[in-house]
This record gives sequence, C-alpha cells and structure tokens, in this order.
Amino acid sequence: MQTEINKVELRNLQIEDYKQLKNSMVKAYCELDESYWEESEIENLLSIFPEGQLVILVDDKVVGSALSLLVNYKKASSNHTYQKITGNSTFSTHDPEGEVLYGIDVFIDPEYRGLRLGRRLYDARKELCETLNLKSIIFAGRIPKYSEYAEEITPKQYIDKVRLKEYYDPVLSFQLSNDFHVLKIMKNYLEGDVSSQEYAVLLEWNNIYYEKSPKLINARKSVIRLGLVQWQMRPLANLEALFEQSEFFVDVVSGYGSDFVLFPELFIAPLMADFNHLNEADAIREISHFTEPIRKRFQEFAIAYNINIITGSMPYTEDGNLYNVGFLCKRDGTSEMYTKIHITPNEVQYWGMKGGSEIKTFDTDCGKIGIMICYDVEFPEMSRLMADEGMEILFVPFLTDTQNAYTRVKLCAQARAIENECYVAIAGCVGNLPRVNNMDIQYAQAAVFTPSDFAFPSNGIKAEATPNTEMTLIADVDLDMLKKLHEQGSVRILKDRRHDLYKIKKL
Repeated sequence: MQTEINKVELRNLQIEDYKQLKNSMVKAYCELDESYWEESEIENLLSIFPEGQLVILVDDKVVGSALSLLVNYKKASSNHTYQKITGNSTFSTHDPEGEVLYGIDVFIDPEYRGLRLGRRLYDARKELCETLNLKSIIFAGRIPKYSEYAEEITPKQYIDKVRLKEYYDPVLSFQLSNDFHVLKIMKNYLEGDVSSQEYAVLLEWNNIYYEKSPKLINARKSVIRLGLVQWQMRPLANLEALFEQSEFFVDVVSGYGSDFVLFPELFIAPLMADFNHLNEADAIREISHFTEPIRKRFQEFAIAYNINIITGSMPYTEDGNLYNVGFLCKRDGTSEMYTKIHITPNEVQYWGMKGGSEIKTFDTDCGKIGIMICYDVEFPEMSRLMADEGMEILFVPFLTDTQNAYTRVKLCAQARAIENECYVAIAGCVGNLPRVNNMDIQYAQAAVFTPSDFAFPSNGIKAEATPNTEMTLIADVDLDMLKKLHEQGSVRILKDRRHDLYKIKKL
C-alpha cells in the first residue's frame, strides 16, 4: 500500500476505466489464467446494467471493482456454473425484471488490501439492492484455502470450520462477516479454480426493506450515528502508544456502525511528559512536532475503518505562532483543519497561544457540520454563523479541569443546540496527569444535546456518559427531525429572527 492516501472514491464504472480495471484485476487474480474481462465484455455489461457496476478509486486510480447482473431468484438459487450464470460472458442472463442482484465479480488490488475497501463495495451493493427494491444479493464465493484441507475434510466440514473461525478463508470469512448466509455448495462452478477445487459456496444477503421505499446509493443519510471518546489521561511511552489507544477507540465505535468519532481537546497532552523539564510554553511547542504525523495516521484510520474522525485538538506552529488545531479526517481520504478561535487566559499565559481567524463549516457524507474547540462554544456568534451556512451537527472537543469549568461548556453547548436548531456533541478528557505541568487534573462528561421540542428528549439530552470515567458514548441523531423542526416546530428560532433589527455576519 502506498504510504499516504489523499482521496478514496466509490462510483459507477465507466468504459474509460477499463485499462486500470484490467491491471487491478490481473493482480488480484494472479493465480488464475486469463483472469480479466475483455474490454468488449465490460462495454456490453455497461450497456445492459450500468448502475450495477461499481469501482473504487484511490487517488484517481481504480483499485477494485464489484460487477453484477439482475436475475430471477429461481435461477440464482439453483445449481449453476459461472459460465452458465454469465451466459458465457455475454450476460444474456441479465433480466431487467429479476428480483436478485447477482454478483459476478468483486476484487481489490492486493496493494490496497487492509483498508476495508472491499467492505465499501459490499455496502454499496447492499444500498443498490435496497434502492432497486430487490429481494436479495446472491453470488457464488470461491473457497481458495480449501485445497490445503481437501484430503482431510469435505467442503461442508470446511465451511463449518470457517464459520466457527477454526479456519480462516480470505473469501468465505469475509462474506460471512458481511451478513451473508450459506445457501448451498456447488461443484464445478469455476473451471480452473484449483485452490477451491472448483467448489463454490452460494451465499445470500436478504434485503429486509424489500417492497419498501429504499435509500439511494450515496444519498444523504437521515439517521447519523455519533461515537464520542471520553479519553482517560494516562502516561504514554511514545507516539505509537497514542496511536494504539486511539485506534482501539476508532475500531470500537466503527464496529457499531458510527459515522463520526469525536476525540477531546489536547488529548495528546501526555506526550509532554518527556519535556516536563522545560517550561510550559517550550514543552507544548515540542509536541507540536507530532501534529502532522498524527494527522496522517488518523487519516489512515478514517479510510481503514470507514468513519469520519474529528481529531480533537493538538498544538500546531506556523510562522512561529502557536495555535490549537484539529483535523476532520473524512473516510474518503481527505482532511481539513479547524482552529480554535477564542483562546483562554490560561492558554495565553502559560503557552502563548494565538487564536485562529477562519470560521467555517464542513461538508461531509452525513451532512454539513461545524467544529468548535472548547472555549469557542461559549461565544454564540460563531455557531450562529455556522447555522446560517446549514450546519446540522456541531462537534465540540473540550478540555476542562474542574466541574464548574465543565458546566460552562455543557450549558453553553445546550444553548447552542436550542438556538441553532441543531445537534451538539461534546467530548473531553478525564482523570489526572502527573508529570505534565498545567495539565494536572481533568473533569468531563461526554454528551449529545438536542433542540428542545416535542420530537426530542424533554431535557434536550440525547445521551450522556458517566462523569470522569473512560468510555465511549454512541448515539443516533435524525437529521430529518431538524428539517421538520425548522418548518413546524413549536418555536422556530432560526426563522423568527428579526433581521430588520440585527444581523450577524463574518468580517
């Protein structure tokens, strides 16, 4: 895999992609002879079912694909060979009225495996199945590790052992982890597939929304899942220890299907312990050298775990000035920086920090969001400007030492949710941190706040963590509820402003 990835894109296949498609396919199926589609075959496939052909690109290079047909359920679920189901690669078996999405191919360039790109292709197939209101996805999966056990056990026994995780099969294990279930075993499915002994496992994924109105592929989601990290301050041996603990939390919340994960303000402070012999200002400037490596690693996490990461904040130096910044690392491989605008007296006195000068919102695959670091949330003008740009979720990474400091952040965050008719998620650090000057104690309680109206919790709190305990908080927020609130709420704060008397604008 290349050392740094800047962009990941999932879209429909185009004939112009063929050369790169062929190169990736040859590498993916290096153990099979003539393991690629001819350009004329791809052109034919695109002519009969263009929406069913997907590719995934990394930095504008095709590195994987998922190809499919529509067939009727009886044909898809009965015994068949690969040549038969594809009409000897003519795709004459495609039936526009078919109720099954039949997967005829899926692969990832070996150089790009380990980034969970295959999972994205399968998720896109599931979305397509729902969009077209199809009964299920069916395909025959190879079992390339079976040849190692063929003399000892039957295919059925092999499948059972893979299901029980006694054996690992790179294809079947992946399919089972993606909620596919086994329909049957088929012999002589793919001629020349020696590693599978020409066996294949017919697998199915059922569309629970069948006959209902489904979502469009890559369409704006309504229900967004947020994962908040309440981070325990602890001594860290080195930067890799920070990455290990961070990846643990990313893995956990992504495992629950979260769309975002939020880390606290200055959660990397334990790294200052090695520089505690210096004064506070010099110590924090020393760890600013870690900021770019942290951004790069979190960008990799965002891709690998298919989640948008808000990295809390960390020190950053530019032109000799020290800032408090963080990064929105999107799961498409891109990242954007945000900067703390309002600097506390403590940050000025001990660290000599300066405030940023740009107030902005961020477009994501889950709507428009805003990010404000701690003290910023206590200034209502900022979030109002973001609301005017369409912000739906405001994320607030914070760091507070005492309960009264936390109360300021909490109550102001709740006010921002009400007055801007948006969701607000806050996350902070907990515990004590010896051997780091000016970072001795922390108090926090992560939470998700909502507007205050009948459709929302009566106290305006969607979810709260246990105070001062390391944990994650996972909560769903419904963006469609905000749209209804804007138009039909008991009060309509954004609409009822008196622009004839007052107005807030950026300078």
